[in-house]
Amino acid sequence: MRAERSVPRPGLDRRRFLGALTGLPLLAGGLAGCAPEEEAAAEDGPIELSVFWWGGSRRAQATEQALRLYTQQNPRVSFRITWQGLAGYYDRLATQGTGGNVPDLFQIDDTLLTEYTRRDILLDLTAYADDGRLDLRDLPEQLARYGRVDERTVAVPAAQTNAALVYNRDLLRSLDQPEPRTGMSWKEYARWAARVTRSSGNRVAGSMDASGDYRALWLWLRGQGSELYQGRQLGFSSAELLSWFEFWEVARFDRATPSAALVEQADTGELNRQLVVTGHTAASFAWSHQLPELQRLTEDELGAVAFPGTPAAQWPRASMYWAGFRGTRHPGVVVDVLNFLTTNVAAGRILGVERGVNPSTQVRTYVAAGVTDRAEKRVTSLGVELDELAGPAPAPPPKGHAKVRTLLIEAAESIRGKRTGARSATSRFMARANAALAE
Repeated sequence: MRAERSVPRPGLDRRRFLGALTGLPLLAGGLAGCAPEEEAAAEDGPIELSVFWWGGSRRAQATEQALRLYTQQNPRVSFRITWQGLAGYYDRLATQGTGGNVPDLFQIDDTLLTEYTRRDILLDLTAYADDGRLDLRDLPEQLARYGRVDERTVAVPAAQTNAALVYNRDLLRSLDQPEPRTGMSWKEYARWAARVTRSSGNRVAGSMDASGDYRALWLWLRGQGSELYQGRQLGFSSAELLSWFEFWEVARFDRATPSAALVEQADTGELNRQLVVTGHTAASFAWSHQLPELQRLTEDELGAVAFPGTPAAQWPRASMYWAGFRGTRHPGVVVDVLNFLTTNVAAGRILGVERGVNPSTQVRTYVAAGVTDRAEKRVTSLGVELDELAGPAPAPPPKGHAKVRTLLIEAAESIRGKRTGARSATSRFMARANAALAE
């Protein structure tokens, strides 16, 4: 198998993307119309499944190796694989849809999980999970639940991750400053960051500014008994969002965070622009499974703890999912591959923690035992720590989540850049976000 490579394109052409999605259910309905006996006959011969995911070369190498192992154990099944970076991934998936070439099995995250489900693009896995053909018994209940939309199982977590504060251990040692710890309150964290900035002579800021980070806002809200969403509406008030923005205004006044220009560079989400690896901050916000890649981008030793606030605000979260296409000609084989990627120990060892810790609690024990890389060990140990402290999983985000994320970044950047006051930015965000969720 050889991966088709594409040049990632920045951004997402929303109009073309939604137009492609609109056509997908009709395509799916046509492909799914095979008679049972025709499907059974097809299952007896050679089968080729198309598989598509985003990620780097390390993820590609591990995933290809795991799929080759499946073929060794099931010789009549082969795979046609495609992978690329995240930039442009959903554009390409939409293009495949309009061309009638939606992959049988593909990677998706919670940004579009609900939207894809309600557009009938995803293979409904509920019946397979109910009768045990899709074996989710060894997944934490909260993790498995995070793959359900409208009480339907529509995706299987490819791995579990956690929101992680990644910090520069070598820098903190040189400044004689303590490391952050899981369980710090947000106010404690801001004070810690301000001390780090002062101790460096203002050369390095203590923390990335997370005012536009939806993960940080979500966990901050959950720590106060609210949610990012309540059904298809925002789950918080204008007053709560204003309090969030004002918290970061105080942190900026105390010089706990760097300049607006530096923060905007990191707001892209690209790992090589995260300020903890560019040397501009002592700490940045990330997903725990990204720690090994971040570590490869700096010679300094990195550490990771949970985001500030109560750990109970976190939940066993899918870093990404595997989902099947509703129009696949081989749904039974797709489900069997999902089982293999989720519950097979040998496959789990091959996949390692590149996407996060294995979703199966049994498999992750074997994987963790074989981990030797220091950063990967920190990923697994943080996962174990938070498993015991995390709270219940919310519903996956509703349709419109991608737009809400963008609007939050825009609001935060307008405040940081002093183009808009916090109150005006809050009012504008609430109106536009509610409109996006109502579309």
